[in-house]
Amino acid sequence: MSHDSEPAAPRFEAEPPPAAARAGTWGDAGDSELGALSIASAATIILLGNVTSRLLGLVREQVMAWLFGATGGTDAFVVAAAVPTMVYDLLVGGAITAALVPVFVDYAAPEQAARLWRVVSVVFNLTALALGAVVLILIALAPWVIQVLGAGFAPGQQAQTVLMTRVLLLAVVLQGLAGVAMAVLYARQRFALPAFAVAVYNGGIIVGALALHQWLGVTSLVVGVLLGAFGQLALQAPGLRGMVYRPVLDLHLPEIRAIIRLYAPVAAGMVVTIAGIVIDRNLASHLEPGSITVMGYATRLIQFPLGLVATAVGYAVLPTLARYASEEREGRPGSSQGYRSTLLLGVRLVLLLMLPAMVGLIVLREPLIRLLFERGAFNPADTARTAATFLAYAPQLPFTALDQLLIFAFYARKDTRTPVLIGVLGVGVYLATALALLGPWRVVGLATANAVQNSVHGIVLFALLQRRIGGLVNPALASFVGRALAAALGMGGALVLAHGAWARLLPAGGTLALGLELVVLLGLGAAVYLALAETFGLRESRMLWRLARARLSRPRGHVEEGPHAVPGIPEA
Repeated sequence: MSHDSEPAAPRFEAEPPPAAARAGTWGDAGDSELGALSIASAATIILLGNVTSRLLGLVREQVMAWLFGATGGTDAFVVAAAVPTMVYDLLVGGAITAALVPVFVDYAAPEQAARLWRVVSVVFNLTALALGAVVLILIALAPWVIQVLGAGFAPGQQAQTVLMTRVLLLAVVLQGLAGVAMAVLYARQRFALPAFAVAVYNGGIIVGALALHQWLGVTSLVVGVLLGAFGQLALQAPGLRGMVYRPVLDLHLPEIRAIIRLYAPVAAGMVVTIAGIVIDRNLASHLEPGSITVMGYATRLIQFPLGLVATAVGYAVLPTLARYASEEREGRPGSSQGYRSTLLLGVRLVLLLMLPAMVGLIVLREPLIRLLFERGAFNPADTARTAATFLAYAPQLPFTALDQLLIFAFYARKDTRTPVLIGVLGVGVYLATALALLGPWRVVGLATANAVQNSVHGIVLFALLQRRIGGLVNPALASFVGRALAAALGMGGALVLAHGAWARLLPAGGTLALGLELVVLLGLGAAVYLALAETFGLRESRMLWRLARARLSRPRGHVEEGPHAVPGIPEA
């Protein structure tokens, strides 16, 4: 399983829609399009933050590759960073979408602010105490933890990893509090500040590495993590203005009990996931030095489109799905159709963007990796290893993007058990595949096992949700998928021909020439895909284009108010 070393962070500014809008349904084409534009508008706000954070994430990996390459030292950092990431995901990260947002959103209205702030205060206090206790325990147990995660490391490399782990664990408390702040802002549909939280995190790592690498070596990345974690919390603090903090631990609040009830199955599933991560790191530590780092670089390329598309669309539709699910439980007419329409819109948007992203990245993987990483300590052999690993990861892209959206769909219905149970199945699928492929394929085998695991998880969740609510599998969606796939494959064919022609006509050049080639080819690919999408009648592409034009045509100095701020477009 591939895991990023940054914390999983949601991204989403706007006030909740009026009750009349919430209760409305998308009964006709006009209402459906207005609702679609509202959600797409929310996704674009998140997308702006995601673009910034993912670009800085790529710069972060470029700086790491340039300064340190793919070595035993970088492997030590990646393994050490996995420990605080697992702690964050277990205690906070998974709770944001599974429990905190669904509970906080019930008190997002201004007249319920006092109750919301009391609940939030208790959550802040519990988070700080729990994370503080876990961090202290893990600092003491770090040598034993690393003996498990890095079993194949030499003694000196294990000692280096232990030191990094202990320092990195200090950042978890800051990241945990920042995660709770994110949940509050999402529940109130205030998207702007959280959207750039991960960008600040990545910026901290970049600054730390560039400023301190001559004195601290790879450890400068650890200092950067501390800077980034502090920046995440500081950035979002202004969004909590007006909050009335109370130093209380009222575990008898029904909202706290609801959060615990919703998150308990997710936490159990996270334990299984963490076990899978431990197995993954343990297996990879026995491979050639730099293998874990190569997996990290390939993962960064996979996570870039996932963060831009899946996360943006998922968090944009989550509040709407949660409201429709709540109204469905109350028996309001049209709520089930509203939930289904919102989810299907998310599915179409994800596939519309992820299918061409997958095809384009597969075709252009080697020149892209050369451009991004091949300089300094990162050599052509590292490029070849990273490209092969990426090729094994890439086929999961549309499935993983849908998987994230479907997990949110279950969470919106306050069902956190089903994704967890399927997650347990997924770890078993990963382990069986990894053990079968590790010998002949080495690091590529581990990447393939990850792709199989994530794809199976998404497919099973879709089948279960179809069985539960019905209406997801229909001729319209099947037609859409076929047309989008045909457009993506047509784009891929054009890229293959153009890439080959470029190589024959122009000799290999330096970084600028390679960058020019990729800009031209990516522009050509986008043009071909949009033309084919129009030819095949994919109206969602036209909707996104109108939304982009509406935003670009706004006067300079316009203040963004949220997803409903598209001129002339009410919320759905």
